[in-house]
Amino acid sequence: MHRSRLPGWLILIVFVSTLAWAQTPAAQSPAKEASPVPELPADIPASAIKYAVLLAGNRAGTFAMWMNGKDTLQTFYEFNDRGRGPQLRTRVALSSSLVPREIEVTGHDYLKGPVDERFTYVNGKASWKNKGEEGETAAPPNAFYSRFSESPEEAALVVRAAMNSADHKLPLLPAGETSVERVGDQQLQAGGKTLVVTQYDVSGFGFSPYSVWVDSDKQLFASGSEWSTVIRESWESAWPMLLKAQNRAVADRNAKLAKQLANRPTGPLVFRHANLFDSETATVKRGMTVVIKGNRIESVASDGAVKNLPAGAEVIDAAGKTLLPGLWDMHVHLSDDDGLLNIAAGVTTVRDMANDTDKLMAMRRSFDSGESIGPRVIMAGIIDGPGPYQGPTKVLADTPEQARNFVDRYKMLGYEQIKIYSSVKPALVPVIVDESHKNGLRVSGHIPAFMTAQQAVEDGYNEIQHVNFLFLNFMFDRVQDTRTPARFIEVAQHASELDLKSQPVRNFIALLQSHHVDIDPTVGVFEGMFLARPGSVDPQFAEVADRMPPQVRRSFLAGGLPVPEGMDQRYRDAARALLNMVNLLYTSGVPIVAGTDSLNGFALHSELEYYVQAGIPAPQVLQLATIGAARIMKHDGQSGSIAAGKLADLVLIDGDPTTHISDIGRVKTVVKDGVVFDSTAVYRALGVAPYDRSIR
Repeated sequence: MHRSRLPGWLILIVFVSTLAWAQTPAAQSPAKEASPVPELPADIPASAIKYAVLLAGNRAGTFAMWMNGKDTLQTFYEFNDRGRGPQLRTRVALSSSLVPREIEVTGHDYLKGPVDERFTYVNGKASWKNKGEEGETAAPPNAFYSRFSESPEEAALVVRAAMNSADHKLPLLPAGETSVERVGDQQLQAGGKTLVVTQYDVSGFGFSPYSVWVDSDKQLFASGSEWSTVIRESWESAWPMLLKAQNRAVADRNAKLAKQLANRPTGPLVFRHANLFDSETATVKRGMTVVIKGNRIESVASDGAVKNLPAGAEVIDAAGKTLLPGLWDMHVHLSDDDGLLNIAAGVTTVRDMANDTDKLMAMRRSFDSGESIGPRVIMAGIIDGPGPYQGPTKVLADTPEQARNFVDRYKMLGYEQIKIYSSVKPALVPVIVDESHKNGLRVSGHIPAFMTAQQAVEDGYNEIQHVNFLFLNFMFDRVQDTRTPARFIEVAQHASELDLKSQPVRNFIALLQSHHVDIDPTVGVFEGMFLARPGSVDPQFAEVADRMPPQVRRSFLAGGLPVPEGMDQRYRDAARALLNMVNLLYTSGVPIVAGTDSLNGFALHSELEYYVQAGIPAPQVLQLATIGAARIMKHDGQSGSIAAGKLADLVLIDGDPTTHISDIGRVKTVVKDGVVFDSTAVYRALGVAPYDRSIR
């Protein structure tokens, strides 16, 4: 399960572990009502190798694989994530070169949609069919078909087949190429047993290599990350050691890229002849010169007012281009590739809305020091409650004391916001709000089960995540338990029925106004959920899909929510209704923050385009993604606009997004903390092609 392979909207499921807290007294939560772990079916043979599926360190499911004859591998895979999760059976017939010649996958996917995937290789011809693709092509015998469905064992199969080839490379089907590199060994001990496992890095499936651990027979031992892991049963305690080794390899790779891609001017940096976007007034000032010294903006003036440039200055001719303050994405969950993706896209500040604490703080330190490339990071800490739908996190509050302790811990670690999740008991919401506000922290989040958005606002929320919860406020008779997929499905099927001019809606908007509540709509992920259809590119990424590495592009074909027969138009009408709600918020003066909760960098560009489709003028959209975000987070004294004395975070656009918002993706040069990046070069390091200047 690799994040870059997920459809964009499905990145909603990426959550957090804060594993370091698990050992502290404040972090202990009752084990009662834990999410049920699926058991292996009775027909799985005793000879099967069994694996634990962990979400944030908690057992969530099982994977098993066994041989049926000499060359046929069979697997069973199931996990439970808040009532969602796949159940898949796979049969893989292997050729003499250890690549699949026949594959069958049946069962259901993460959102319970049916899966029936087939692949065959016969007499030099490969044929495949899955819910997003159908095709055939002539292929060499060592071509490796990568399954559209989730497949924990696929990485180990790639390692076995690639290491069996002379150059450790394989052509991929339907497109691309993979290469495998041996990284090193780790000796493990658990339960009185000792085992040596080997780390391999596999390239070609995402923006960067990912790691897989195999035993001496090159059978899968473990793979995963901080939040999602598959590891051989009884060896779960070994995962932190393996993860540490993976993270060292990632840090080394990122450090090399930082040296290659970061330009640190030795003297002043000057942008000349720029069309400067003044985020304070949402207007463009033409023919401007901006002088940067170190990590600060020294001066901003018209070209004519600057007679002599500073001695030794590095000058960037910005004629015909637009110079913006660095963009803000107010809803991310950072992972290893995301620092580069954000900087390449001109996103110089992000607000991480839930992550593994140790991982997030290490990334932030690395970005700030320049050891790796990434944006400034504002941290928001998640709190959930225990229960059958608890999120994959160990920060589970069941009592007021636990809730207050978690808030205090987040404050001590430098967090600026608390995010309440769906299983928090309604009675604990005012407790969390009170303790957070005492600590000077903002409070936002999902609307917990058995509450309405109105109640959350009245209890002190400063901000609401996700526009669907605004609609659910008026569907309480239909959806009270917001922990389940009903919070997506019911909105998809009934959002268009809500009259936005009705008195209840007007009253709710007035409540948001009077309580000064901000909205983080993440409208793009819902547009993908409601409009994406299997086999068609997710509309969030239609403009950029062809620039992606082939296996990443495939993820955009998975489709969104399963659409019941006869309801296609309802789902399309719901997507429009969400944009109408965004328009209502804007025209009513309710502040909107531009957050994505999706593929970093690219998703912010599409999010801003959706706001324009909703009827917000492009200059105001750019304003809310710069100074507006900085003001909400009280960072506007240092960031959010291009002004003397502020931090040198800027993005140069090859076009004019104030008149064509889609130009926001035509990023040429990015400056973060005075360090200069060529967007095209950063994208190329991720396998992403540059934008086509001939297309607007």
